[in-house]
Amino acid sequence: MAKRKSILIALSIVLSYLALIAIDLTLLANEILTPQQAGLMAVMLFGMYVGFGILIAVFRLINKLD
Repeated sequence: MAKRKSILIALSIVLSYLALIAIDLTLLANEILTPQQAGLMAVMLFGMYVGFGILIAVFRLINKLD
């Protein structure tokens, strides 16, 4: 059961990232954003997901030490 929950959490993270990228591409297609702005937004989103992922992993490891 725990493995299924982990898969569900990972899937929801991936889907939320893809939804934000889809919004970014929609704004690009409607010419609200320039290609440079859309690229920077995609890189920023990836960086935030990686950064917060590392932060959560470190937090969980520190809690296991107690």
